[in-house]
Order: sequence, then C-alpha cells, then structure tokens
Amino acid sequence: MSVTIASDENLHYPVLLNEVLSIISPQNGGTFIDCTFGQGGYTEKILQFPNTKVIAFDRDHKCKSIAIKFKQKFKDRFEFYNKKFSEIDCIKLPKKIDGVIFDLGFSYNQITDKSKGLSFNHTGKLNMKMGHNDISADDIIKKLPAKELEKILRNFGDEKNAKLISKNIIQQRQNVDINTEELVKIINLSKKNFTKKNKATKVFQALRISVNNEISELISALSKSCNLVSKDGVIVTVTFHSIEDKICKFFFNTVSTYKSVSRYLPVNKKEDLIFNLINKKVITPTIKEIKINPPSRSAKLRAVKRVGKNKIKTNFIYEKFKNLLETEQLTSKL
Repeated sequence: MSVTIASDENLHYPVLLNEVLSIISPQNGGTFIDCTFGQGGYTEKILQFPNTKVIAFDRDHKCKSIAIKFKQKFKDRFEFYNKKFSEIDCIKLPKKIDGVIFDLGFSYNQITDKSKGLSFNHTGKLNMKMGHNDISADDIIKKLPAKELEKILRNFGDEKNAKLISKNIIQQRQNVDINTEELVKIINLSKKNFTKKNKATKVFQALRISVNNEISELISALSKSCNLVSKDGVIVTVTFHSIEDKICKFFFNTVSTYKSVSRYLPVNKKEDLIFNLINKKVITPTIKEIKINPPSRSAKLRAVKRVGKNKIKTNFIYEKFKNLLETEQLTSKL
C-alpha cells in the first residue's frame, strides 16, 4: 500500500511535486483541477503563484475541514467538491482548463485512520471505503462467492494464492466474524512462501480497489479530462501500483500518437494530432526524494499536453480493460 506523504504527520510531502509543477507551469497562471485534493499539497503550491485558480475534488469527507481553511485563505481562487473525480464533468467548469492532476496515492492520515480500515496493521471491522461508496470490504468478505472473490484477488492484487485464500475465507466466515485481524491470519496461513512485502499487501490492495471502484473511476476520469482540458493544457497522473500505471500509460500513448498503437483507433494524419506525450519515459522520484519520503519510491509520473482541438472518442480504453471492469462489477449485487 502506498502513501503520498511521509509518516511524519507534521510534514507534508506531495510526491514528485517539483516535477508536477514544472509540467503544469503555474507561474504562467491558469485554472487547474486537482482531482485528488487530500491534504492540499499540490493545490497549496499552485495557489502560491498569482493568477492561478484550483478546482479540487476529493471523495473523502474528512478533507472538507482542510478545504474550508483553503477557501478562507484563497477565496475565489479555490473551489472544493466532495465528489468522486469521475464526476469531474458534473459541475460548471470554466471554458479554459490549463491542467488536470491525479495523485492516486493515499495520505498518511488516511492509512492510519482506523475507521477506514485500509491498513493490515490495524484491528477491527473491515471497511476501506474512501467516501460515496455502496459497499465495504466487510460486505465482500462476508457475502461474495469463492470464485468471484478469487477473481478479485487475482485481477486486482495479482495474488498467486487467490484460490486458496478465497477458499479459506469462505470456510472461516461460517465460524467467525472475519475482521481485519482475522483476515490477516487467514492470509498468513494460506501463504507459505517468503515475501519481502507483508503477505496481506496484495489482498488488501485488491479489496480496496474493488470497494472504491478504482478502475472505472480512473478510466472514466481520464476519458472525461482529455476532452475538458484546453489547448496547450496538460493532464498529469502520479500512480503507485502497476494496474493504475498500465491504464495511464496505455491511455496517454493512444491519445498522443497519430499512428495508431491500438486496434481500437483509426490511423490519424499527423496534422490531426490532438495530444503530445510530455515524457516518453516514465518519471520517478529521485534518490533524494525517496530518502526524505520513502513511500514515494513506487510513484510513476506520466503526462500529456493537448495540441489540437478535436474531441476524442474514448471507447478504446473501456475495451482494452474490459476484463478489469467486469471484475469490478462482481460486487454490484451485494
């Protein structure tokens, strides 16, 4: 599990901050959408530059108190919406959007919040809801059939022992109420192999992705943002696990090439180019940043710049990740 700030609660470390700022160029002014407001790390740095405005989203209702302080300080230059970022197009936006930023990690405060139940180091009821959710991890563990649970653990966690873990969960839930501590015990007993990471890491990641519909949320938000950002505007993503990075890489590569890299898109003429890749090679934290903020080590930054005005049909990304989207739907009847 990755966090976007170091474990010192008194210090806030937005990951790859300098790299993000160099790409979005807030010194030139403009309106930016911070799709994952969190503790306001990116937003605060952007608003330090005059002639900037930030429209922020975050599904976590606990971000409201931080947003109120930002509103008091920055007045009309800051707006906050307690919404999922897939709802980016559900509010009235200015005609000119200069940048859209996604930081897909979690803050230290979120990880250590026992009520959210994101950490395998806690005890108590399984939750993992980030806000505006229909189900919890507790619902999945208690109600989902073994085959469907196995599919979630395998597809969202790349868990090699998914079948055995699912089988043991089904058996145990008939006898005990499976909370966080009990689930970790089941995972540890199911996985005999040695691993550098905590044995529960992949299972907890898979459950969190499923609970929060993280796949469809990201795909939907990327699809919408590419048609919201203005000419010369940028879209920046900072991801922390391979599924997110694979989605962002495929999406950006596809929308930014005039020669189709996908069977889902026709070949375009060079003059019809709509986006340019800003960084063909993924950007990762420096050794210095990792020393200051160890959780940043898994971060990957990708970005594109809009150079054309035409709208893009984004059916291709839904087709490409159809299997993941179908896996996400396994919990829809709970």
